[in-house]
Amino acid sequence: MPETKIEQLKKMIAESGKIVFLGGAGVSVESGIPDFRSSNGIFKAIQEFGYSPEELLSHSFYVRKPEVFFKYYKTLLMSTDAKPNDAHLALAELEKQGKLTAVVTQNIDGLHQMAGSKNVFELHGSIHRNHCEKCGRFFDAEYVHNAEGVPYCPCGGRIKPDVVLYEESLDENCLMGAVTAIMRADMLIVGGTSLQVYPAAGLINYYRGNRLVLINKSETPYDSYADLVINDSIGKVLKEAVLDAK
Repeated sequence: MPETKIEQLKKMIAESGKIVFLGGAGVSVESGIPDFRSSNGIFKAIQEFGYSPEELLSHSFYVRKPEVFFKYYKTLLMSTDAKPNDAHLALAELEKQGKLTAVVTQNIDGLHQMAGSKNVFELHGSIHRNHCEKCGRFFDAEYVHNAEGVPYCPCGGRIKPDVVLYEESLDENCLMGAVTAIMRADMLIVGGTSLQVYPAAGLINYYRGNRLVLINKSETPYDSYADLVINDSIGKVLKEAVLDAK
């Protein structure tokens, strides 16, 4: 009887000691956070705000129309009540077991840390870190979320979320940390991402091992390079391979 894909995944995990996970919006979608790049997310943005998500989330738009930016950001991107799902919990478990060395994520919701993951490279920043542009004071997500309109610091400065907007470059230290972790990995699990958003998608090219696993509901441009492809829910797959195997 041929080995199932879940059995193959379990075997790969058992044989690995330096696993890195590279994840995208699909990981958070299973926690109820909508993917703003989906057709529904784009439609919603245009219908409610009259602009595409790419324009709304650009640095120039943030500077030019901060009121509209924050209305969109707080309405559709800040999910302060979301909870980690099985994918987040399974990855935290692998790290606890000493098998997973890093999580590299394009998401800004902080759910990996909430699940217990310690070494997380947040390529696009986090809603949980916010700084006053004038004095540098730190504010949490709740403060920004509860502020009426544009959030301001007591000093009078505007508070900017630590998320990477279009027209801004990724944090160099974060990017280098992610690249180094992937280069050193003996297994790379890529999940919940169509691998079409750069530079994040290009990180897969730094992997040099022979255990490249792609878990995504639909096909990706990198499927032919993978050692194992599973077209299914990332939470369901990791639950079966990790949490149910405990």
